[in-house]
Amino acid sequence: MPDASTFAATFVALYVAHSVGDHWVQTSCQSADKGRPGWTGRLADTRHVATLTATKVALLLPVAVLLGLHLSALGLVLGLGVDAVTHWWADRRSTLAWLARVTGKTEFYTLGTANHPAHPVTANGAPAAHLGTGAYALDQSFHHLWLLIAAVLIATV
Repeated sequence: MPDASTFAATFVALYVAHSVGDHWVQTSCQSADKGRPGWTGRLADTRHVATLTATKVALLLPVAVLLGLHLSALGLVLGLGVDAVTHWWADRRSTLAWLARVTGKTEFYTLGTANHPAHPVTANGAPAAHLGTGAYALDQSFHHLWLLIAAVLIATV
């Protein structure tokens, strides 16, 4: 029977690896192209998710060894697989925009962009710098939810 510390260590490792893989490992080309229609977008997204998943494995396995976590191969495959599939789905962008629309989050999704009624501008009316968008916040929170589910699968299967 797994314990809470196995889940906690797994989740923390996945969370950190997600941040590193999504922001440091992902290339500018992958980031720019993964939401494009057709095979260009699908392949860019697939390359991103492959390097992201590799980053998660590269960080999780040493943590598991050093902390003596007992993780099964099946749990790792299931957890990382669910995480990869859901990450790929959300990063196609139109899918997450659709989810925001059907859940009534369109206004928040457009926050920080020119499409939002209160888009950030300078005193001169030019676009203003900002730290992110509603789309990015919804994207990351969607990924965090699935990281939690992945950690539960990895720790319990």
